[in-house]
Amino acid sequence: MGPLNPDAARWMGAALALAARGRGRTAPNPNVGCVIVNRGRVVGRGWTQPGGRPHAEAMALAQAGEEARGATVYVTLEPCAHESARGPACSSLLIEAGVARVAIARGDPDPRTHGAGIARLEAAGIAVAQDMLAAEARTAMAGFLTRQALGRPQVTLKLATSLDGCIALASGESRWITGAEARAHAHLERARHEAILVGRGTWQADTPTLDVRLAGLEDRAPRRLLLSRRHPHGSAEGNGWHKIRSPHDIATLAGVDHVLVEGGAGAASAFLAADLVDRLLLYRAPILIGGGLPALGDIGLGALAEAHGRWQQTDARQLGSDRLEVYERAREA
Repeated sequence: MGPLNPDAARWMGAALALAARGRGRTAPNPNVGCVIVNRGRVVGRGWTQPGGRPHAEAMALAQAGEEARGATVYVTLEPCAHESARGPACSSLLIEAGVARVAIARGDPDPRTHGAGIARLEAAGIAVAQDMLAAEARTAMAGFLTRQALGRPQVTLKLATSLDGCIALASGESRWITGAEARAHAHLERARHEAILVGRGTWQADTPTLDVRLAGLEDRAPRRLLLSRRHPHGSAEGNGWHKIRSPHDIATLAGVDHVLVEGGAGAASAFLAADLVDRLLLYRAPILIGGGLPALGDIGLGALAEAHGRWQQTDARQLGSDRLEVYERAREA
């Protein structure tokens, strides 16, 4: 393939931003973004729609119309090669549209497409560039890629603590440790997950709604999960909750590629002990509690050396008076 437009990275960045719009709503399909550029102008854009259809490429091609002919397509995942009752393969749509070039951020690990989408494009005379902003695409589509690689959803653990690592006073009072800005960010995270989980203690103490209280995103409330080895007092299942007995049970959840673990210390510790946490959101308020309830219990470490090298910081920002730090579990690719 000849050299791409000097703005290629910018166009792929735009496709990645579109992919983020679908996060938490497309499972079991990946949340893909697509931008179509012709003569330096965006003529089509799309992202995977709720429920997984239409695909990003189909949405962008419909918008571009005839202007897709001879254009360059920037897409965050290899266009699918398998036909479906829900719609044609995206590689077929791109060929029919007469695009000239396709830039792909990552190959599709789904065995129905893996490499076949690229092969079909190239066989049709379409130039293909691969691995453009691949690391960024891995982050954008982490839920789908984690499910493909590990057979389970990506797990994010949220902890909101004081400076001395407490999540509540000794009495259990915890509203509010963090301020309004941090809480708004946490609600945005809820909107980006298909499921949200709390432990039995949190459920019994608070009966939390776990909804999304942000204007315009109220319909993005995730599915509510309860981690409990025994049935708690009161009815959880049948009242909008799904109970699982073990952290490993998240692998059995249909249509869930992102799980947010939100409370409390027992649930957080259980997921860490099982080494199922992929991403950590640590909100820290500038307060000291002393003698309060700790954020974590035993997570199964046998020696201090085992704690080192597990987490890599990927983001840090100020949210009002609070500090957010984001870490990802260091795992072999």
